[in-house]
Amino acid sequence: MSIVKRFITESIKKTEIDEFLQKKLERAGYGGVDLSKTPLGTHVVIYAMRPGIVIGRGGETIKDLAIILEEEFNLANPQISVSEIEVPEFNAFVIASRVASALQRGVHFRRAGFWALNQVMEAGALGAEIVISGKLRTERARFEKFRAGYFPRCGDAALKYMKKAEAHVQLKPGIIGVRVKIMPPDAQFPDKIQVTQELPPEEIEEEIEVPEETPEQEVKVEELPEETTKSTEEKAEAEVAVKKEAPVEEPTVEEKVEVSAEATEEAFEETAAEPVGETQAENLEKPATKAEVKE
Repeated sequence: MSIVKRFITESIKKTEIDEFLQKKLERAGYGGVDLSKTPLGTHVVIYAMRPGIVIGRGGETIKDLAIILEEEFNLANPQISVSEIEVPEFNAFVIASRVASALQRGVHFRRAGFWALNQVMEAGALGAEIVISGKLRTERARFEKFRAGYFPRCGDAALKYMKKAEAHVQLKPGIIGVRVKIMPPDAQFPDKIQVTQELPPEEIEEEIEVPEETPEQEVKVEELPEETTKSTEEKAEAEVAVKKEAPVEEPTVEEKVEVSAEATEEAFEETAAEPVGETQAENLEKPATKAEVKE
């Protein structure tokens, strides 16, 4: 047998045992069952509101249950122990059976749903949801949902902490189904952090060295006599006035002509020192410049 088929058969067997015990121990306030395999056999833990009814007189009821589990459900050497439910309002099986019994007694479905929901929330649950489906008021089947508190739909917290249960009751219009989901107060969510104990702040004492205050050094400003300041100001004003009054001498026309003549003579001497080529001979044959004519 493959691993997948093995898990499927074990889960089917557990649901069949759960349904059988729910019908058998309805008067005892059945609240669920846990199965675990041990080297000595199969350990079965039954949760109930009234453990005395599960055990019976002299343990007769519990012995009969062990024989049925071994013969009909093929459990090897079942060892049954009964555990009492401490808070029935956090058990989904108990709430579902209460709503089903209220509907069987003729209580209106809305009154039964709100009554059970208020009981669960007053006990301290984080959230709860009760769904009653079937032919409630008309010939057409429908469902009514009663919900309160924080109730996650998916995620690890919803799979790990949420408690689910179903119950069915036969009424005159037909079968009415009751589904209950409860989120107990001990559920832990990754997005909610709870501080269990606050540590006192540590007292840290450190010696801080404060530098000694040095006296501020007074800067003495020597005041110059008024006569020296006046004399310097008068000198600066006089220099500015002289610069403004001095005219800028522009070169005359004769000076410009003399400068150009000197420049042409220097250029002629440089050409004479160099060997005369074809280009230079052509330049010599050219007429004289205006500067030469003026001379």
